[in-house]
Amino acid sequence: LAKGDMRQRCCALLVTLIAVACGGRVATTALEDALSFSTVDAARARDSVRAMFTHSYSSYMKYAFPKDELQPLSCTGHDTWGSCALTLIDSLDTLLVMGYRDEFVHAARSVLQTVNFNRDKNVSIFETNIRVVGGLLSAHLLSSQFSLLTEDERAQLLGLAVDVAKRLLPAFDTPTGLPYGTVNLRHGVPPEETPIVCTACASSFSLEFGILSLLTGDQRFEQVARRAVRGLWSARSDLNLLGNHINCSNARWSASDATIGSSMDSFYEYLLKASILFNDAEYQQLFLDAYAAAIKHLKQGDWYTSASTLSLHASVT
Repeated sequence: LAKGDMRQRCCALLVTLIAVACGGRVATTALEDALSFSTVDAARARDSVRAMFTHSYSSYMKYAFPKDELQPLSCTGHDTWGSCALTLIDSLDTLLVMGYRDEFVHAARSVLQTVNFNRDKNVSIFETNIRVVGGLLSAHLLSSQFSLLTEDERAQLLGLAVDVAKRLLPAFDTPTGLPYGTVNLRHGVPPEETPIVCTACASSFSLEFGILSLLTGDQRFEQVARRAVRGLWSARSDLNLLGNHINCSNARWSASDATIGSSMDSFYEYLLKASILFNDAEYQQLFLDAYAAAIKHLKQGDWYTSASTLSLHASVT
């Protein structure tokens, strides 16, 4: 898959996600609202969003960097997800979307000079993947697209993504292929780590790990991500519904309620995105089957419920 093709697939991905997420009448209304937006309205909304981002980003850099996050009331920084300047890494692609190319270059170089993942630190594999691995990969790909940074600096961004992703791999070394939720960046899975992991956490690696395998040729990333998805789907009920928490040692559900909300949302998201980005027939079919089951068993009018995967007894709306 060429990088140009990947960018085209990302555009198609966005359009498809909007259509699927909205669905039917809601999608039509959303489209009508968007088309009724005047050029002046669009410019005003764009400038408002840009101003909010600029305020937030500038405040983080002034008061919190290189900590992970800004505490807005005390105007101090604190580490939450691994002591790796998380907000800065997570903001790199947004800087380019907002048109701040010079600041992107400065921020990317700050990451290269500051971030070191060789730490005795326990981290969430889910948050580290979507924020850190994803942020570094986006910065690498976008800096190449816009000819920003030096070739060596772009390679270093990819190198950092590979480094932290490798430190997540021990979590997937389980009998089921389902990962533990936490790893220590230096020592692997902590001895006291629980085997219970949420469905979203176990299934949200196909995008970042798939891209890593494409860019590096190291197939371990794509393979562990796919094995985890297959492990979850193998544990589905006869209704094609999945619970929201599972034991990664034996693939037994510890929380069997199905939902499209917290603890499960990105299971659906990543199946659809990966099917489009990689033109992957397996992920596409899994999404279609899981989506059809959610529509049939969880959707009630314009609302979705949480329900037992076995009895369909609605538990929470």
